Order: sequence, then structure tokens, then C-alpha cells
Amino acid sequence: MAEIGVELVEPPQFIAAADLHALGAELDIAELHEAIARAWMDIRSGTAFGGKAVMSLPEADFWASSGFGEFEGQFTGERLGWKLSALYSVNARYGGVKIIGANAFNRLRGLPRSESTFVLLDKFSLRPVAILEATAMSAARTGVYASEVFNRCLDHRQGVSVFVFGAGPVARCVIDSLAHSAGARVEQVFVRSRTVEGAEALVHAMDGRTAFRLEAVSDNGKLADCSFVITASNARGPIFEDHELNPAAVTLHLGGDEVPAAYLQRVLRRGRVACDDIKTVSRRNSQSLALHFSRQGLSLEAVGPILGILELSAPADWVFEPSEPVAITCVGLPMLDLYAVQATYEKYLRLSGGRIFRASEDCRQS
Repeated sequence: MAEIGVELVEPPQFIAAADLHALGAELDIAELHEAIARAWMDIRSGTAFGGKAVMSLPEADFWASSGFGEFEGQFTGERLGWKLSALYSVNARYGGVKIIGANAFNRLRGLPRSESTFVLLDKFSLRPVAILEATAMSAARTGVYASEVFNRCLDHRQGVSVFVFGAGPVARCVIDSLAHSAGARVEQVFVRSRTVEGAEALVHAMDGRTAFRLEAVSDNGKLADCSFVITASNARGPIFEDHELNPAAVTLHLGGDEVPAAYLQRVLRRGRVACDDIKTVSRRNSQSLALHFSRQGLSLEAVGPILGILELSAPADWVFEPSEPVAITCVGLPMLDLYAVQATYEKYLRLSGGRIFRASEDCRQS
């Protein structure tokens, strides 16, 4: 029998986003796509798996007890999304837990809407290896959903027009991902946000980073011209009407309850409906697809397989006609975070020689 010795374990190191940036350890867009591709392969083979727990807090309590009730009128039509989430997962080597705190009110304080911290664990001992600031990584891995869906549903098309709802970090990462994986096949991207100024700021920030043309718009007039529509907003309700869409559009929903029921009903009858994972989307019950069924006293988890709803997490290929509308809802699988963080951490170790690197120390030394 092998003898088990006592191993002295160093406390987990905290790696800030500034440390990653100063060392050049952030994943570039190609490295990120490679890490997410490995994640999907292992998810589909069953070697990577995880779950998600979310505690949503009542908005009325925030306005009543935070001392900020006078600002409530500024959030008409927008969800606060005040919630605490934990996304946990394991793969062949590591485990991990991403902790997310979110509240749309944060922007009035000059803070991100949501901030993520990732605890990376050794799989077999489940001891912490490192703690990483993961807000930017979280948005980036969500943006890669756009590449996955484009390659599955639109890979055969050229001159594709795209419509993006939202102008926050996820919308920016969506555009970066499309520029990397589908740039030659995308002709133009229209951006609409809660404010025209927000959409224009995003377009300005992306200037020179894409081969396709970016245009900020103030209404849905260009929606009918787009084969690919991505929702990455924080809207409280539907942000388009079914009749405004191209009848055969592929839509990717990364937000909340922002898709009209009439659209879902049409696609359920005449097209294909999909999500990243039926069970996860159903149990979260915060997005339009899951809510469409729960409002009828049903559950997506129960009826999804009967209706033939597809999953990105399943190994089977998708088969559908180009003329069919496709609606895809993604809630954000924890395993994607794990693989993005793992790749970042391993790059950090290579570049730092295994030592703890601090951006502030590097500045003092220089």
C-alpha cells in the first residue's frame, strides 16, 4: 500500500486582473477560443460537469433599505438583477467556484454591474490553488457563445448582417469573438443599447478592431436585414417584436426575459429551439425560454426533450434547414469559466516562472 505523507500546502495566491495584464497573462482571443473549444469537447464527453446556484434578492427591498430609493425612476424598464451566484464545476485536473455579485445600480457608483471572483481548486484534494479576479474573463467566455452559434448555424453564409442588443462588456466581447471567428463572413454589425450614447461609445471603442462595419442605431429598423440577432441587454421585458425580425433569423439570447412570447411560439412551431443546457436553463428560470413554460405551469426540463429542443452541451450534431428560424438561449455554463481560468492560470505560471507576481511590485522595480 502506498504511504500517504503530509504535504505542506502554501496558502492560495490572489491574482488580480492588474497582475494578469502587467505580466501579459490575459488570454488573447485565439487562446480563449481554444480553451472554450476544449471545454465543449469535455462537456459533451461527460468529463467536465458542474452546476449553478443563484440567490435573487427582491428589488423592492433594495429601494426601501439601501437609501437610494430616489434613483428608482432611472431604472424603469431595466432589471436591477440584484443577485448572488455561485457556479461550480470540475474537469480532469481542476475544480472551481465562480462567485458573482451583481446589481445594475452599481453603474451609478462607477462600478461594474457584476463582479466575479474565481476560486481554482485542485480536483483531488479540493484545496484552493489560486483565487483570481475574473470579471473580464466572465464576460469574455460569454462572448464566445456568439462564435459557437455562428459556426453551428451560419457557417455556410457570407455577407451576414448582425444585430446586437446591448453595449456593455458582454456585447463588446460578442463583437470581439465574431471578429475572430467569423470576421470574413460578417458584413456589418448594428448595435442598439438602452441609450444611443452607449451604443455609440461601444462602436467608437471598437474602431479599427473589426474587418466588418459597426453602426450604432436608435431603433429596430435594421433588424429585418439581419440573419443573426444577439441579445445581451439588461432589459426588464421584450426588446423586439416578432414581426420586426427576419423570418429565418438565428437569435442568441444572453440576457433575461427580453424575448417576446409570440416569437418563441413561432419558432417552436416552425423552426428549432435550443439552449446550452436544458436542465440548467430550466432550473434558473430567469430567461424567456424557461419562463415561457413556467408561466403555463410547465417546465422546460420536462417538456424540452419532448419538443425536440436542442442542447449545445449534447454530443449530437444539429440538423435543420437554412430557411428555419433558430432561437438559442444560453445561461452560461460553469465549465466554460473553469477552462478559461485554467488556461489563464497556467499561462500566468509559465510567464511568472511559478512565482507570485504583483503588478505593483513590478512597477516599483522598474
